[in-house]
Amino acid sequence: MGSLNKKPILMAMFSIILMLALVACNSSKAEESMSMDTGLDPNEFLNTAFKDKFPLHWESYMKNMVDEKEVISKSDPSLEPYQPALWSGYGFSLEYNLTRGHTYALEDQINIKRVNDKTTGSCLTCKATVVPLLLSEEEFGEGYWGANFKEEILPRVKQLGLGGEMDELGEWGHLSIGCSDCHDPVTMDLRITRPSFTRAMERKGVDLTAATHNEMRSYVCGQCHVEYYFKTETKEVTFPWDKGLRAENIYEYFETIAKEEDFDYDWIHKISGTPSLKAQHPEFELSSYGPHGNAGVTCSDCHMPYQRVDGKKKISSHRWGSPLKTVEESCRSCHSDKSATYLKDRVEDIQDRHKVALLEAQELNTISHYYVNRMITAGVPEAKIKEAQQHVRKAQWFWDYIAAENSYGFHNPDGSIDAFRTSSIESQAAIVIATEELVKLGEDIDELKRQISVTMANIVNEEDTFEKHTHAINEWFPAQN
Repeated sequence: MGSLNKKPILMAMFSIILMLALVACNSSKAEESMSMDTGLDPNEFLNTAFKDKFPLHWESYMKNMVDEKEVISKSDPSLEPYQPALWSGYGFSLEYNLTRGHTYALEDQINIKRVNDKTTGSCLTCKATVVPLLLSEEEFGEGYWGANFKEEILPRVKQLGLGGEMDELGEWGHLSIGCSDCHDPVTMDLRITRPSFTRAMERKGVDLTAATHNEMRSYVCGQCHVEYYFKTETKEVTFPWDKGLRAENIYEYFETIAKEEDFDYDWIHKISGTPSLKAQHPEFELSSYGPHGNAGVTCSDCHMPYQRVDGKKKISSHRWGSPLKTVEESCRSCHSDKSATYLKDRVEDIQDRHKVALLEAQELNTISHYYVNRMITAGVPEAKIKEAQQHVRKAQWFWDYIAAENSYGFHNPDGSIDAFRTSSIESQAAIVIATEELVKLGEDIDELKRQISVTMANIVNEEDTFEKHTHAINEWFPAQN
């Protein structure tokens, strides 16, 4: 019995010793980082400037260029086939692609069809290392947000980028998301470079100057992998976090605080006439209350795992992407009792179930848009139309909040499924209201269903990705804005 009583004490002592050792290790790393002097300019923004000083990290960073060169539309029939209808009247219906990774971000931003003559500087915010400079008083200052992208911002970006090595990193990779976005060029300490994150955290009462190194390993990612919107007047990138980070919290923010500040919608939906919201990419929010976030796991733990390179040195991987490409280092460093095959299968099972629920929610939401369109053309009372539109708006928000997030449900499996369920309930509520009102007016509901089915099939069957959106509107369902 005596030896059994000592075991917990010995284990506790061992845990304390281990914890102290880790603290000491982290402290020495922090001191090493603080004492580092790269010799670079404090305002350096060219990714290529870091190449010779950190060759092993650079080699890892260059792996971002390997398997991500193909541009794939999210409206591909095998992915999310009803996107052109769901974004009808908005730039995302013209072109909306799977992400190709950080090193292509600026190039893709410049070339995508969503950029037009009205696009503002705010759209560049998370795509280029020169953004902190553009926000400085020496450049655009706060006027950056609302400056014209094509006429003012892009010419200056290209001018600043002339000193970069273009061949190795593609056309604009030397200015795309990279080193200086997350690291101080002189000390290489982790840092926050986007004021939208700082301002949002301040409103939440979080003092970033007191952030631990471990917290910073998520915060640097949370500068950009987040939901945001542009303020109506200034176009400033703003994070809607005041009521919390969950999908329902942010929806409530848009229904209250945002509206009070004169922001009501991102666009008016062309099919249903609904004032609609577009979610961005809330990885930071969803993961924060998912299983790993609740366990204190940082973004970097999984997406930038420590790897042994050149046979001896251990560095943090700078090939940002799915941990499924680095299961041994990313997953089995914690889940060592499980095989790599088991862990990969577990992730893919969650993602498969996520896709089924997503497609069901998207299909139902698409149908609800067309039901509301018929309410408008049939002459249903305005109050009933607005009631149905509110359900459609909420339905769209809840599925998109998950679809716009890049983990395919894995960051927060329960939160994702809950959001899809909410979306489907809201879409169905809109359809019920529409059906009741249309029946009163003598509308043939079976014929309406047939027309919707044909219209949706035409969208899916159109082989030209850039023509798909043209099938969302037709003589049965005329444009509403």
